[in-house]
Amino acid sequence: MSAHQQQQQQQFQSIPLDSVESQWEMLFNRFDRNRDGKISINQLHHVLQQGAGEQYNIPPKILAMIAQKADHDQDGYINFREFLHLMEEEPVAKSLTTNLFNKYIHYTIVPRGPPRLRTAGVDHTDGDYEDEYSCNPPALCMVIVSLIEVLFFTWDVLKLKTTESIQGPMASTFIYNPHRRREAWRFLTYMFVHVGQTHLTVNLIVQLLLGVPLEMVHRGWRVVLIYLSGVLAGSLATSVTDPSVYLAGASGGVYALITAHVATIIINWSEMECAIYQLLVFAFLITFDFGSSIYNRYFVNVDNQIGYTAHLAGAIAGLLVGVYTLRNLNVRPWEKKLCWSCFVIYVLLTGSAVMWNIIFPEYFSKEQY
Repeated sequence: MSAHQQQQQQQFQSIPLDSVESQWEMLFNRFDRNRDGKISINQLHHVLQQGAGEQYNIPPKILAMIAQKADHDQDGYINFREFLHLMEEEPVAKSLTTNLFNKYIHYTIVPRGPPRLRTAGVDHTDGDYEDEYSCNPPALCMVIVSLIEVLFFTWDVLKLKTTESIQGPMASTFIYNPHRRREAWRFLTYMFVHVGQTHLTVNLIVQLLLGVPLEMVHRGWRVVLIYLSGVLAGSLATSVTDPSVYLAGASGGVYALITAHVATIIINWSEMECAIYQLLVFAFLITFDFGSSIYNRYFVNVDNQIGYTAHLAGAIAGLLVGVYTLRNLNVRPWEKKLCWSCFVIYVLLTGSAVMWNIIFPEYFSKEQY
């Protein structure tokens, strides 16, 4: 190693890394695709030429010079220290690349505010929550679920010539019937059965308004999993606490979607704008609707057996499964513990309800087939 290279190496080693979560590190990680902590000079040159070089018309010779300039020990690779030295210390490279990389970062890496120190044991991802919304892939899962619900309802309407009955072939087959608990599919399929067009319309509107935005950030499979967990929790909880109540409708799943939004607010608090106001809005919706269900059940003299337990259980399931399942843009150590705690609690509650149904058949209404 020449004296000049040794001098550069000494200067480079003295650089403090007190901004390791800076935009430069995020850019370095984009280039370090195999996550081995170093970037091949040829790879860096190729990425610059194929990406930023073509977009901003940087001459290939300049890009090659920038890539070679970073390799202080001439081993064909650069690590993050060398990369940071290139970006912040080398006068020529800095003057040539500052504007280029600032633009590249602006278009490819979502800003996260002022650089912060890395906390030991913390995983990091790029992007503020509001910038994670995407229509690629299309958010279709909750749309498909809604269409199936509409088809079930339409089939019964055509058969019965009325929209206010649950005696149709589809409804009677898939409704949760406390006298037919052995037909285990009913614990889930009651979500496809609706009592009247108003019931259906309200559920469709709410689940689409809440489900589609979640899908755009967290992808459809996560949202459907939360939705189904709320439906299952609703029927299991009702079977244990209110064993004579029939269940129809997707309210358990809808409540799960509501509290899934609460879950994502909790785990992405620092990455969301106006998180406190969003949390207050969802808390108000849950409290108001749940309170109305209890009031109508016990204080209004109408024949309206609303399974409010399914609402509450769906909400709890959405929160627990949501915290564990939904994307966390900046995972902190306490959030990892919270995720696993929520998963364990959901499994224990669900398992307990299933075992109750199996072990204590005398507790439930007499089965009729």
